[in-house]
Amino acid sequence: MEPSCEKLTVTQREQFMVEGQVFSIYKHFSDLPRSAKNIMLELARDKHIEYLTKGLRRLGSSFCVLDANRPWLCYWILHSLALLGETIDEELENNAVDFLNRCQDPNGGYSGGPGQMPHLATTYAAVNSLITLGGHRSLSSINRQKLYKFLQRMKDPSGGFRMHVRGEMDVRACYTAISVASILNILDDELAKNVGNYIISCQTYEGGIAGEPGSEAHGGYTFCGLATMILINQVQRLDIARLIDWVVFRQGIECGFQGRTNKLVDGCYSFWQGGIFALIQRLGMDVHKRLATDVGKQDDSVGCVQASVDCNSSEKQINLQDASSLSDENHSREEVELAEDGLINVRDLENLAAVGFNFLKHRTQLGPLFHSLGLQQYLLLCSQVLEGGFRDKPGKNRDYYHTCYCLSGLSVCQYTSSKDVDSSPLPQALFGPFSNLLESIHPLYNVVVDQYYEAHEFFSRC
Repeated sequence: MEPSCEKLTVTQREQFMVEGQVFSIYKHFSDLPRSAKNIMLELARDKHIEYLTKGLRRLGSSFCVLDANRPWLCYWILHSLALLGETIDEELENNAVDFLNRCQDPNGGYSGGPGQMPHLATTYAAVNSLITLGGHRSLSSINRQKLYKFLQRMKDPSGGFRMHVRGEMDVRACYTAISVASILNILDDELAKNVGNYIISCQTYEGGIAGEPGSEAHGGYTFCGLATMILINQVQRLDIARLIDWVVFRQGIECGFQGRTNKLVDGCYSFWQGGIFALIQRLGMDVHKRLATDVGKQDDSVGCVQASVDCNSSEKQINLQDASSLSDENHSREEVELAEDGLINVRDLENLAAVGFNFLKHRTQLGPLFHSLGLQQYLLLCSQVLEGGFRDKPGKNRDYYHTCYCLSGLSVCQYTSSKDVDSSPLPQALFGPFSNLLESIHPLYNVVVDQYYEAHEFFSRC
């Protein structure tokens, strides 16, 4: 017997409401003729480009609440356009570079707007924006020497980083600092010192990673923590088996991801959670050998969506009973060995910035660890706004944040079965027409791979 509405909690009522909206869309889709289905499954590329380009040129007065996040708006829009394979005209590119340069603090780092306080989050957004724009003018505008000093000032003696002077210290700060340092080729032992200890202290009993010690595991922080540990070459200290166990169960019955246990599905977590799998697939650690070899196998015949698709089916469960914890504190950095075709050897620490480059060389050793086609289904049918842009879930409005991370998650899905970074995805890896194919990303930084390679070559010469 179903519980009466009076006995349902607020969380349950909201969950059932979202399920009803999503399944209504899936049912409508399944009842359509094939020609109409093909149209619904198309990525509205031109409309997305129009929406994004318009936002890059001018934003309405309602965006004044994001005045301290202007580099983020640049990144969300520019990265979305890059994923769609679209470039911007020279005038707009120059304007973007000039604006971000005005956000660069004289003492290093980038602020949320001209004249504001430098902040690690907006530094990450500004650097990724300039790398996405590419070219000598854009890349040479970054003052790496002063930025390095800014990162040093944000470094806490405990090992973590603070977001700004006297600001909060959390996993997000660690990731933005280490990511920026790595991609700019300025990451060294001093910046990486004790960061691993802080991240380890944030892994919870559930297996995911919280923003700070004692808090709840969260998809965004789990991505940030895992990526940080990879970049500083200490990922073997995490309990990867438990982390996987936590994240696979964040994909719900709607086929999208939730950010935390018992929370609603949200399109942005298609990257924050989906990107975790893109990282795990390339780790090249012994944990891969302990996972069931049939994890992530999907029915290639999936073509007609059923409204009752259950992404929590037993097929998605992973046998982790033989996957023991990898967080042995007795293993020193010198003792950790590396898979033959794995990451940079932790004994070779003179250039930590090489980890990001070598990571792309690492072939994936597992198939998809989540329902990739199901997630694409949710993104295209429930998050995509046909007038342009993406949204959190049905009933919400589109915005640039969700457009960026829904497209990033869609790219992760499309390439999740590719064995190496240069491989083109197979048609059956895409939900919908092959014209939906996006550019591939570097999962550690969330920048398009081609733009990453250009930046890597540029900063390796400096």
